[in-house]
Amino acid sequence: MNLASQGQQLLDEMSADPYGDFSPSLYETARIVALAPTLAGHGGRIRYLLDEQHGDGSWGAPYDYALLPTLSATEALLSESRRTPAPAVAAAARDGLRALFLRLAPGRAVTLPDTVAVEILVPHLVAEINAHLAALEDNPLPGLEISPAGARLPCPPGTYPELLGHLRDTVARGQVLPEKLWHSLEVVGPAARRAPFASPGEFGLGCSPAATAAWFGAVPAPRQAGVRYLEVLQARHGGPVPVAAPLDIFERAWVLATFTDVGLPVSVPAGLVDGLRAACGSSGVAGGAGLPPDADDTSTALHALANLGAPQPIDPLWEFQADDHFSTYPEERTPSVSTNAHVLQAFIAHPERTARIERAMVRLVSWLCGQQQEDGSWTDKWHASPYYATVCCVVALAGCGEPTPAIRKALRWVLDNQREDGSWGYWESTPEETAYAVQILLRGSAGRPDPAVERAAARGCAHLLGGDLARTPPLWHDKDLYTPARIVRAETIAALHLARTNPRVAALTGRWETGQPERTA
Repeated sequence: MNLASQGQQLLDEMSADPYGDFSPSLYETARIVALAPTLAGHGGRIRYLLDEQHGDGSWGAPYDYALLPTLSATEALLSESRRTPAPAVAAAARDGLRALFLRLAPGRAVTLPDTVAVEILVPHLVAEINAHLAALEDNPLPGLEISPAGARLPCPPGTYPELLGHLRDTVARGQVLPEKLWHSLEVVGPAARRAPFASPGEFGLGCSPAATAAWFGAVPAPRQAGVRYLEVLQARHGGPVPVAAPLDIFERAWVLATFTDVGLPVSVPAGLVDGLRAACGSSGVAGGAGLPPDADDTSTALHALANLGAPQPIDPLWEFQADDHFSTYPEERTPSVSTNAHVLQAFIAHPERTARIERAMVRLVSWLCGQQQEDGSWTDKWHASPYYATVCCVVALAGCGEPTPAIRKALRWVLDNQREDGSWGYWESTPEETAYAVQILLRGSAGRPDPAVERAAARGCAHLLGGDLARTPPLWHDKDLYTPARIVRAETIAALHLARTNPRVAALTGRWETGQPERTA
């Protein structure tokens, strides 16, 4: 199995792609159905929503992760039913409504996941659906009879309808929204149309298809750069669109940091290094065009560039310092352990270890250890699975050079949660989470041979080598869950490379012949 060849192919693909390889989004695709019905690929988007609906009428991942995509898809299909009645669309919208009334029933606990802007996206869609329900009472549609009459969806706890109203008033008065909110501009409703403080360019508006479509309105003008952006994105998946694009800097920083950390023997195209260097501004690094700089992308880009022998000034990171940790961006609602782990890695990789950096590293180690769960794992706002947060923290702490009780607890948690087939997974077994678990074991125990760790890592690798690496359910947080396909492929390649270059684990694994991972999005 030529892992270096697979890694080189991935780098070459990434170098030629200005958008990044990301899975379709239920939330974002449904918003395009509702907001831009004349955009090419409309039929493909409708088919995608119909195909992805679960038997209970919901959409999306398990538990309360399903709420936002179900709201978005139901509202989009209600809008479509009013434009062009079709039995299949009406039936899906009706089943979506039933799922929502059950999920939001009085007395039923709802815990919103810590996804992007969930506190305003949910009340926005609840209000839109309630407006549809009121309209259906006056003008019923076949297949969309609503019972009981007058039924309306409530806003669950943890949402902020008042904040949503304030944002809409702000835009209606011609005032400017903070740049980080442009990514969710669709929540302000009709006031988003031609909002004067922003204008879609070659890469849309706010790194979001939905925000871009909301700015243009229902009938986008042809030949404008922002419309071409939407046309290109929908064509990549035959109609559906990703939750964010372009995210090329995010993708490149993560992949390059991962490959250089594990020493995968690849030749990094000069354009990738130059592009990552050019993305480093005085305020930090943004994950893609239309997003503000943040500490997560800044630290990972700095880490990758330092590993590549092209270190950049660390100064922009200090803008995100908040007492004993670092905020992903200013006025952050909840801090991120993975962001802080990446900041720690950037400091470790930086060639000039100043006293200020040393002090910050001590505080970060203490803060990260303080965020560890009792069972030894970590959880995070940017990923649904604890395996992602845990690999970030273990790798960062191990990079400091000292074994810690926190790492030992994490290793025990991973060992205790391996499945019978050698895999790992939070909801179900996945190649992505198995790759993280293998890395936790091998990078967390580096230099300290442990037969139990080696056996578990070998079983995990055997599962990866014999399994379907293209099966990558969405686990990453944005407005809803998504899969960064190349990043996940890179993590799998890195895990297998670590195992193959460890003689004891390689001997236990026993086989290395398999096909290369395929594109998943």
